[in-house]
Amino acid sequence: MPRIDQFVPSLSLHDAIGSHVLQLHKLIRDAGFDSDIFYEHLDPRLDEDVHPFSDADRRADPERTILYHASTDTEMNDWLITAGRAGQRIVVDYHNMTPDRYFSAWEPRAARSMQRGRRQLAELAPYVSGAVADSAYNCRELSEFGIEGAVTCPILLDLEDYHRSPDPAALDRLSEGPPMWLFVGRLAPNKCQHDVLAAFAVYRALYQPDARLALIGGATSLRYQSELRFMAADLGVADAVDVGRSASFTELLAHFRTAEVFVCLSEHEGFCVPVIEAMELGLPVVAYAAAAVTETVGDAGILLDDKDPLSVAMAVHGLVSDAGRRAELVHRGRTRASQFAREVTAAKWLAELGRLAGRPLTTATA
Repeated sequence: MPRIDQFVPSLSLHDAIGSHVLQLHKLIRDAGFDSDIFYEHLDPRLDEDVHPFSDADRRADPERTILYHASTDTEMNDWLITAGRAGQRIVVDYHNMTPDRYFSAWEPRAARSMQRGRRQLAELAPYVSGAVADSAYNCRELSEFGIEGAVTCPILLDLEDYHRSPDPAALDRLSEGPPMWLFVGRLAPNKCQHDVLAAFAVYRALYQPDARLALIGGATSLRYQSELRFMAADLGVADAVDVGRSASFTELLAHFRTAEVFVCLSEHEGFCVPVIEAMELGLPVVAYAAAAVTETVGDAGILLDDKDPLSVAMAVHGLVSDAGRRAELVHRGRTRASQFAREVTAAKWLAELGRLAGRPLTTATA
């Protein structure tokens, strides 16, 4: 039986790429293909039947398609090049790699890792027989590495999972407080939480002095996290801001349910899953029109060409003070999110993987 094996540098629990890999695994197997997952780094909380990539040669098959999830530098790259030279079919699923320029001043080691990851992808390019990417933006980036003809297949999301009951204690605590801005994403210079902070301070000064801001997510850069906290203190909003709060999934749901607006001022995103999460849960989005965020939001949010703090604060105020406009964006957001529901994207994935593997994939569960 033909195989489609997935290779992922890091397989994590409650991570967008990790969840995508696991859902794709089930989709491939339900379509009648053999499939295994090989990893370089594994979240110890995962109890899935997965394998270290050092075991990959034991399952070698001349008809195997290797689906490689590219998002970082990896020790897998030399193995993948060797497999490609040997005639193995390699398909890249590109989730984006952050350019090193965002990290060079904050985390030089991380910046070097990002440089290496992009260099590795260019080295692998001659051995790639097909590619998919989360967004058209990512497809264009792939062409810069010498990988042409990539097709957009959005990341697989189980939107029903977001309708679980939120953490009751968090829901009670957050419901009793003043209006809240929300952004979800790891603290990282490319995600520009500093711009959100600056706009929030202006918003508090001009419109809503008791407003709060929650920046949910761990830290990719501890230096950047520290600077954000210093910045919040300098702006006089430290007591109204949670910087880098970690949250369980059900606590995160409580934040989405109680926030007033989702504000994303990121400059580099390959897709931006939290935008879809916000729209699915009825939270209107104000976002900076950069990278893939523009196409992810579509016409379902307020897209800004200018990140000036006053411009952002005015945009948020115009949204939250107009009940009719807010309701319209909530409706548009839910409609937009439905286009990324698993039943929609799974069908596209099956068709594209079947084409790349040289055999149609179909399943009634798609």
